[in-house]
Amino acid sequence: MSAVFDIGPLTAAVNRLPGVGPARAERLAHLLDRPSPAETRIFDILSHVPFSFIDRRHRVTIADAPDKAVATVTMKVVRHEKSRRPGGPSRVIGDDGTGELAIVFFRGGEAWRLGNYPIGEWVRVSGLVEWWEGRPQIVHPDQFARVEGPDAPFDERFGLEPVYPLTQGITSGILSGLIAAALEKVPAVPEWLDGPFVAREKLPTFAEALTRLHHPESAEDLDSAAPARRRLAYDELLASQLALAIVRDRERTHRGRARKWDAAAVDAIEADLPFSLTPSQRLALAEIAADLAAEHRMIRLVQGDVGSGKTVVALIAAAMAAGDGGQTAMMAPTDLVARQHFETLSRSLEAHGIPVRLLTGRMAEAERAETLAGLAEGEIKVVVGTHALFQSSVNFSDLALVVVDEQHRFGVHQRMALSEKGPDSDLLVMTATPIPRTLVLAQFGDMDVSRLTDKPAGRQPVETRAVSLANVSAVIERLAAAVARGEKAYWVCPLVEDNEDLELESAVNRARVLTERVGGVVGLVHGRTPTAERERIMNAFKDGDLSVLVATTVVEVGVDVPDATIMVIEHAERFGLSQLHQLRGRVGRGSKPSTCLLLYKSPLGEIARQRLDTMRATNDGFRIAEDDLKLRGEGEILGTRQSGAPSFRFADLTHHGDLLATASDDARLVVATDRNLERERGKALRALLTLYERRRAIERLRSG
Repeated sequence: MSAVFDIGPLTAAVNRLPGVGPARAERLAHLLDRPSPAETRIFDILSHVPFSFIDRRHRVTIADAPDKAVATVTMKVVRHEKSRRPGGPSRVIGDDGTGELAIVFFRGGEAWRLGNYPIGEWVRVSGLVEWWEGRPQIVHPDQFARVEGPDAPFDERFGLEPVYPLTQGITSGILSGLIAAALEKVPAVPEWLDGPFVAREKLPTFAEALTRLHHPESAEDLDSAAPARRRLAYDELLASQLALAIVRDRERTHRGRARKWDAAAVDAIEADLPFSLTPSQRLALAEIAADLAAEHRMIRLVQGDVGSGKTVVALIAAAMAAGDGGQTAMMAPTDLVARQHFETLSRSLEAHGIPVRLLTGRMAEAERAETLAGLAEGEIKVVVGTHALFQSSVNFSDLALVVVDEQHRFGVHQRMALSEKGPDSDLLVMTATPIPRTLVLAQFGDMDVSRLTDKPAGRQPVETRAVSLANVSAVIERLAAAVARGEKAYWVCPLVEDNEDLELESAVNRARVLTERVGGVVGLVHGRTPTAERERIMNAFKDGDLSVLVATTVVEVGVDVPDATIMVIEHAERFGLSQLHQLRGRVGRGSKPSTCLLLYKSPLGEIARQRLDTMRATNDGFRIAEDDLKLRGEGEILGTRQSGAPSFRFADLTHHGDLLATASDDARLVVATDRNLERERGKALRALLTLYERRRAIERLRSG
């Protein structure tokens, strides 16, 4: 079969469907989470996955009709009853030999009721049954049909009815009609999946899968493990992984420069470090060295738990780049973290003749001009900064390495903008957020991945305890005693959903209470604290002038304070697992024993209890990430809206993780054997990319 076909009917605007005018298109764009009505496609309606179903096959006699449950009844119309008061409801009364049932209407004229429910005719109705004054009734039935008699066969209206998320102005009836019309437009397409895989998994065709999803024949058809759902999930995952593979292929083969450096000079920098590298740090650096020395461009993610030593890996990678005359730009998410990285890198590299400078938006103009000139002339080999590095005024003599700290804080376009300042530059992305393996594939499938799985020597696990808020006074007493012994503590105040004022109020109150009990060594930082004041307070905490730092969740608590040994998280039940783990990682960074207290309010919900139990059971961020995925799902963990990570409609990575790994392997094989997607299957895969709007990959294909 030729792979030339038209998926235009699916990518056409939704207003091509009957009954979709401007107002309805606007509502559909909102429901389907599309940028605008003009960008809402017919395929988007077919990608609207039902979350449940109503079983209208539940056929009962009137006498056995359940109360407050959906049922289907077949009966003979025996009379019509008008309301005794103006504007009141009218009723159609039916009988099936076991009793009477009333169909209640609050609208519709008498002529309409008599025409649809003629006395003496048999009708079949389905809807929510409620018993009222000793008689069952259905108000405005969901489904209705005139039938030949009590034993008339059921049609599709009285089968399994999918239930979808809705929005104002889009009823289930309207949506069902639009989905039916959209299904009629699904074209016959050649198979874009690997034939043996389809056979092994017993997958239906693309068109069959869409039909089965929206017109299920059994409850199992709507399950995540159903062949139709797995087929559509795999299509979506393959489109995502193929797009990443194409971009990765173009990035690696079209750019890059083999770097050389004096290994002895780099070894000398490592030897001067106040600690030994861990085995996983050495492995990551070996992988980075191989990438830097290769002709292709490095695109590598270093994923490490809190305190696993990612900054040191970046430091030595920068030394390798500088050894060949190249420059390194390290981008940090906040001014505070940028300064922290600058201190670490300059302390080690400057002593070995590698100039390091800081570039942020808050620098004095003269200092900024001097730094810009040093970068343009190539005198400065390493620059650490924030978003200021993106600016057009920042130019490099030979940008060899781009290091991005905390990738999820930056969009893909920002990352690319910095990389483009050095056409041959290698890219190293670092994240301290442990991410499950399936999500690493989903978000970072265009990268090679190094994992830092062990902690530097001397670091001790943080002892974690859950304590009821009813005992907060005792916690404060113990905190005061610890401060008297010279210890430092963080106190993170409750996360208040969508209410910064309440969050601030809780922090201010907590700081006041702690100051009364502990004394004037308590500092407070929150989202409204001016940047300069925030840095002053955090530095005072770091230097020992303050012993307790009270903070809200909106502030970056990323300053490295190795001698902080206590973390108190108030209302811990309101936080996600990954956030709890990140906060806990602020302590336990030195050699002293550290403690994390999770203050919770009783009674705990089941998910909150599981979170706290997991936190107490392990310090392993990767295990915590896997548990978090099960409890929350991929969207919340990745923060898809801010990261540009894919947001899947058919695929659910908690159920389809095995398919993601297969899709990744399949995509890489396709690119390796049919780089420009020109063979029979490749042409079909081009259509798949178009269907799932992988524009960046399509542009790379067009540009060769």
